[in-house]
Amino acid sequence: MSLYVDVSRRRNVLIVRLSGELDHHTASDVRKQMEEELSKGIDTNLVLNLSELSFMDSSGLGVILGRYRQVSQLGGRMGVCSVQPSIRRLFELSGMFKILSFYEDEDAAIRACGVAS
Repeated sequence: MSLYVDVSRRRNVLIVRLSGELDHHTASDVRKQMEEELSKGIDTNLVLNLSELSFMDSSGLGVILGRYRQVSQLGGRMGVCSVQPSIRRLFELSGMFKILSFYEDEDAAIRACGVAS
């Protein structure tokens, strides 16, 4: 299975919705796409919606952690929302719950960035 990336914006929040599998085959392309969007200087905050993400490996964790660092350097906030149970377990095992902020849905993650939805 492949990965589909949907990018949108709401005020100064870049919203990235991932569908499919984020693994070593797709991680580089996703990383490049998110880096390019953030480097435009339009957005300072990032919300990752993982409601349709069916699989992720350590390469995906690396992409997400790298975007967290990038957003932090821009002075923004990052939230991850709508995480499937199998992916949630990977985040737990990796210790990412201590670093990233997780939300039930996209609107909650956007509000946490300080933007009214």
